[in-house]
Parts: sequence; structure tokens; C-alpha cells
Amino acid sequence: MNTLSAKEFARCIDQTLFAPQATRREIERLCEDAKREGFRSVCVNGSRVELAYALLEDSGVHVTALVGFPLGAGDSDAKRYETEIAVDHGAHEIEAVLNVGRLKDGDHKYVVRELRDIAEAADERLVKIVLQTHLLSRDEIMLACHLALDSGVQFVCNGSSFDAPPVSLEDVKAMRAAVGEKFGVKAAGDIRTVALAQALLDAGANRIGTVSGVELMAELRGEKVS
Repeated sequence: MNTLSAKEFARCIDQTLFAPQATRREIERLCEDAKREGFRSVCVNGSRVELAYALLEDSGVHVTALVGFPLGAGDSDAKRYETEIAVDHGAHEIEAVLNVGRLKDGDHKYVVRELRDIAEAADERLVKIVLQTHLLSRDEIMLACHLALDSGVQFVCNGSSFDAPPVSLEDVKAMRAAVGEKFGVKAAGDIRTVALAQALLDAGANRIGTVSGVELMAELRGEKVS
């Protein structure tokens, strides 16, 4: 186990707010929390990227734009356009959902072309691809990771958290084994304890995607969250 300091732990967290009913005030609180805790990024839907960028400018906290959420089944051109708009609005990172149906069809050229289009539209910004591992076999997880390696993106992530089971340590280990040590791996899901977050980091994750970052930091410091 590689035990991290509180500051190092915070820099692994992508604090996420993707609820369709999220209000401006909730986005403001998300960004206030992220600045106070020193999180790596906030993950928000496209219509909130511009606001989050304005609130976090010069803070060191990145804005991650969610693309193709939550299903990933939209047209490739739509995903590319979403990415371009997010970049125009200040996104530092892109997190896009893989087209799982096309992967299962064996349409690998389509999948790689879509990922390359997103990476190109991101204009050298970091791109994370959500694989929806709970919908994939172990062989399909390995295949998706290998396609990602060939596409110009920098991270793979297990899931978007919509209607997904809790994050699996085995899926994180499988992604890390498939992409090697230098590629990024993000674990996302129902991550509400430091013990689980640490286990995921030990399994090979570089980032933790969660709605509970504030609670995790409080637990790490031995505090209670009101």
C-alpha cells in the first residue's frame, strides 16, 4: 500500500456533479469545495463548463467536461462537437463515454476513429474514455483498453455511474494490466470511504471519480461532515 498525504490524496480526486437537476448554486458549491480541498478537477455537464471555468480560474483545479454522458451511444460528430464547445468554454479535460454497442459489434474502426476525433477536438487537452466495464466481458475490457491506447486519449475509466453497480477492484486491475504503467486509469462510482478509495489506488487507479470527495477528505482528517 502506498499511503498518500492528504494533499496527494486530494489531487487524485475528480469531484463530480452530473445530476440533471443540478442548479447554479450547487455548481458554485462544487467549485468552492474543490478549491478549498485542492481537488484535481470537477466533472460537470457541458452547459456548466463555462460557469465552472469562471469560478475556478487560476485556482489550479481543472474543469472536466462530460461528453456523450451517460450512454455514449450518440453520433460521433455530436461527441466531437460537444468536445469543441467544451474547449471553447474553458474545459481543461474531457471525459467521454465509449460507444459500447459499436465495440460489441466488432466495429473497431468506428470506435478508434471516434476516439481519435474526440482527442483531436480536445486540442491536446487530457481525454478520459469511460468504458462502462460492467457492460463488458473481460476480453472486451482488454480490447477497449487496447483501442484507447491506439487513439490518442490518455485515460480509461470504468464507468459513468449511471445505473452501474459499485466500482469493481477487478475491473480496475484489468484496465491497469491492459494499458500498462504509463497510461491513466480512473476509478469512478459509489466511492464513499477512504478505505475503498485507497484500495482502488492500490489496484492501479490514478484518479478517483466521486460525488463524495468532501466526505472522503473529512474522513481522512478524522472530521465529521455536517
